[in-house]
Amino acid sequence: MSRYLGPKARLCRREGMNLFGRPKYEKILEKRPGRPGMAGATPKKYSGYAQQLREKQRLRFMFGLTESQFERYVSKSLRMKGLTSDNLMRQLEMRLDNVLYRAGLALTRFQSRQMASHGHFLVNGRRVDVPSYQVRIGDKIELRPRLKNSKLYPAVLEDNKGYKPARWLNVNTKNVSMEIVGEPAADDFEKLVDCAKIIEFYSR
Repeated sequence: MSRYLGPKARLCRREGMNLFGRPKYEKILEKRPGRPGMAGATPKKYSGYAQQLREKQRLRFMFGLTESQFERYVSKSLRMKGLTSDNLMRQLEMRLDNVLYRAGLALTRFQSRQMASHGHFLVNGRRVDVPSYQVRIGDKIELRPRLKNSKLYPAVLEDNKGYKPARWLNVNTKNVSMEIVGEPAADDFEKLVDCAKIIEFYSR
């Protein structure tokens, strides 16, 4: 299955939650709380399997992943030591594009994916243009010198004024840089998704 490129508001309405974090989707959900389509006003009851599937789709949409990408993360998580659900979430959180989002340098994960794929940032002095690049403790990430005068980042930081970066990141907004000072713990993961149901889905 390819990456979703359709209307994001429709996805939020279908899932009944703000998947992308922007205030405009909260307003849309308040104004049109039902699911899209003619049957939107009718509450839908999901079976156990359907609930697991919905949780999986929600998390996949949040991080903008294709089905095959998501399955690879799950497969790797199952082989790792520790709680599988935590392994999965930690891998997703430590993607380069998500780190830029968690640092407050992008308004959405879709925007941070573009920043990463266009090679806006250096990781330990090396240009990286792979959004899925896995950062590690001690990595230093900084905006490329040629983009220091870009109007994009001051505008984003102004729009994100008051945003608190993830506690496992040491962010310097003045220099548009950061250092990975830890790994995300369970309390740092996305709260909108029940990751245990996702692992149950793949463990059938």
